[in-house]
Amino acid sequence: MATFISVPLKKSSEVDLVKPLSKFVTASYPVAEEQAEYIRSVEELNKLRKNALGRPLDKHESSLEVLLRYYDQLCAVEPKFPFSENQLCLTFTWKDAFDKGSLFGGSVKLALASLGYEKTCVLFNAAALASQIASEQNLDNDEGLKTSAKYYQLASGAFGHIKDTVLSALNREPTMDISPETVGTLSLIMLAQAQEVFFLKATSDKMKDAVIAKLANQAADFYGDAFKQCQYKDNLPKYFYFQEVLPVLAAKHCIMQANAELHQSVLAKQKKRFGEEIARLQHAAELVKTVASRYDEYVSVKDLSDKINRALTAAKKDNDFIYHDRVPEVKDLEHIGKAALVKATVITPPISQKFTDLFEKMVPMAVQQSMSIYTQRKTETINRLVGTMREATNLCNGVLASLNLPAALEDLSGDSIPQSIAEKARSIVQLGGLQTIEQLIRDLPELLTRNREILDESLKMLDDEETTDNELRTKFNQRWNRTPSGDLYKPLRAEGANFRNILDKAVQADQVVKERYSTHCDMIALLCKPENELNAAIPSANPTKTLQGSEVVNVLRAQLAQLDEIKKERESLEGEVKAVTFDMSTTFLTALAQDGAINEEQLSLSQLDQLYGAYNQRVQTSLRMQEDLLGQVQTSHQEFSSLKQSNTETNQREEVLKKLASAHDSYVEISSNLREGTKFYNDLTEILLKFQNKCSDIVFARKTERDELLKELQQSIAREPSAPSFNVPAYQSTPAAPAAGPTPAPRTVFQPPQQAQQQPQAKPQPPARPPPPTVTPQAASTMPANAPATGPPSSNPPPVAPPTQAQGPPYPTYQGYPGYFQMPMGYNPYAAYGQYNMPNMPYMPYQGTPGQGGYPAAPPGGQPYPGYPQQPPQHQPYYPQQ
Repeated sequence: MATFISVPLKKSSEVDLVKPLSKFVTASYPVAEEQAEYIRSVEELNKLRKNALGRPLDKHESSLEVLLRYYDQLCAVEPKFPFSENQLCLTFTWKDAFDKGSLFGGSVKLALASLGYEKTCVLFNAAALASQIASEQNLDNDEGLKTSAKYYQLASGAFGHIKDTVLSALNREPTMDISPETVGTLSLIMLAQAQEVFFLKATSDKMKDAVIAKLANQAADFYGDAFKQCQYKDNLPKYFYFQEVLPVLAAKHCIMQANAELHQSVLAKQKKRFGEEIARLQHAAELVKTVASRYDEYVSVKDLSDKINRALTAAKKDNDFIYHDRVPEVKDLEHIGKAALVKATVITPPISQKFTDLFEKMVPMAVQQSMSIYTQRKTETINRLVGTMREATNLCNGVLASLNLPAALEDLSGDSIPQSIAEKARSIVQLGGLQTIEQLIRDLPELLTRNREILDESLKMLDDEETTDNELRTKFNQRWNRTPSGDLYKPLRAEGANFRNILDKAVQADQVVKERYSTHCDMIALLCKPENELNAAIPSANPTKTLQGSEVVNVLRAQLAQLDEIKKERESLEGEVKAVTFDMSTTFLTALAQDGAINEEQLSLSQLDQLYGAYNQRVQTSLRMQEDLLGQVQTSHQEFSSLKQSNTETNQREEVLKKLASAHDSYVEISSNLREGTKFYNDLTEILLKFQNKCSDIVFARKTERDELLKELQQSIAREPSAPSFNVPAYQSTPAAPAAGPTPAPRTVFQPPQQAQQQPQAKPQPPARPPPPTVTPQAASTMPANAPATGPPSSNPPPVAPPTQAQGPPYPTYQGYPGYFQMPMGYNPYAAYGQYNMPNMPYMPYQGTPGQGGYPAAPPGGQPYPGYPQQPPQHQPYYPQQ
């Protein structure tokens, strides 16, 4: 009786995980130690996949452990890498587990760039292998029973998990083996088998009959649910697998119900309900008889049948001679209770006992993305503070230059170079003078061109692949069922448009810097000349020595010193702001663990306010102090200017000194801007190269997917019939016998190959005549046309048309339990005799030979010949029709 159902494994194509994952690690983790460690982990992951999927697996717990470890690792690595069609694109190809292929091509397979698809298929294999391990256990000992029940429940839970998650994991139609209908049915089958194992254990442990009856009744209920699930879905019987499973499920339902009735009859006997005992044993005998007549090829019930018959014989004998208790109808019996001791295992990674995360130190992608946004917010905060301070310093320098300060205070002699101007000139020479700026300006167009070429080449790759995809979509129409490249590349194109916008703004900024350099070029060149030439170029003026030591001059000098102090404090403050560090990854990881999500904006803004709130206050204080001082300087400068003797030479000299001071400040700013521009272009080059690699990777993955899909389409087209289907004329078809009773189950699901291969070689011969019936021809000929058929009852009742909807498991025909069973395939025991089905040979009535007794007259319409087995219906031929 112990026939258990197991599930075949899916097969996968080889996938190289090392190259794309290592590429991502190299691009994302610049630290050499981290890189090396993560690349080693990537190699271990690739090795783990080969061990789990790249070789045949033994039906042993160690093989299942490898599969579960790989599944756990996929679950752990999924949030740490950006697996998607438009980022880290890895295409996984899996074959349908139940499809055995066809004459013209391979089996059905699906290739998807989805880690969720890989996880689903690996979990399917884990469930399938668990079912195989459970089926291989020795159920004669306690340890084997426990192991079998454990793995059937694991298989049920895994199939159930796939049913709940497969559609969201794939975002497209899956293959039939992992569709929700299929795995839902498999989950029910595994749960039923686990319950049956518990029934066997209870029987082995000789538990109370009431408990065993409830366990068996629950197992029968589970098998009935699984059987109905198979029939409700039109797509499941297309698999040979389910055609083989259906009779087993039907048989197991009857067997477990028979066991429940058997043990419940013992309980009835103990309560001295002898009539109920007989009724239950009769019900059990009918159930077992049904199994023996229909499904003896799948399960053996001889021992159970003998046990029930012995108990029934003894019970009837005792009741007939002693108790004389009334035997109730089966429908009047009290329902047997149910006890479910099994439960599908909840799939919560890690499932493996030996799992260790290969990428334990790598933070999840959600944290990485939050860190990236946080870093951007932090950079913006720093730039805002530093920019505010630099803008204030430039404003201060501009105001002082317009007032010719501090040069005006140093130029009281009127004929020498002011000390501040001399220092500015030496500073420019030390910084490289005009040559440095001109070289930086000449380098910018080359850097810009390089970045534009990288961006254009990246987008061109996307354009070319999208064009090819559109052409193939136009050619194959609905057959080309992968994601359109235009939809897939939208994020990349948006990213590319952003880069192009950045480059356009950079060009505008370069132009502003060049124009500013042109404005101050002459004065900068003058500052680069030797001191004597610079002195000669500055107009001289009459001395105003009377101003030396005056109170106005002293006040101005004190105010300028305070401004210098403020500017020095800003330089120090700028260094402090840039040096602030804080590791937000811990905060994000904690939030992810507690809430399952990260509110990056709230966490980041709160932390940045704590880090830079005090610095922002210091910057604002510095700005207010500078504003007050500049107002005082302007007032003091007015007094100073009114005391100076006003003449043309003095005005000319002061104007030149102002321009020289402004030229120095512009040189410093232009030089800084050009160096920042150079760094910007170089940094952007690295970013654009990563973008180019991303485009290259996805285009390569799309080309691989395209080639696979083209290959499948070619095989699919080759498998298609070259001629349209047609209907066989009615006169060429053997009429089906009239409906009169339930369809008998076949001896086997598949027609014997020897019988199927018997084809007429020459002139077709009629089949051998069966022996004549026991009645005499005279008696038969005198039978009236409407008389009922007489003779021994037929062991093979006439066939009926199949039911139009799903039916429950078969029951024997007795009062109160009507029902019949629709088999998954039509069965034709006379298929070998080709003359009845030859399309060009009509049926000829058999002519009796001289000297031989004829057959009796035909029975009334719709009535079978008495005593003869009838030919099953021909509504489902064995060979598939085109």
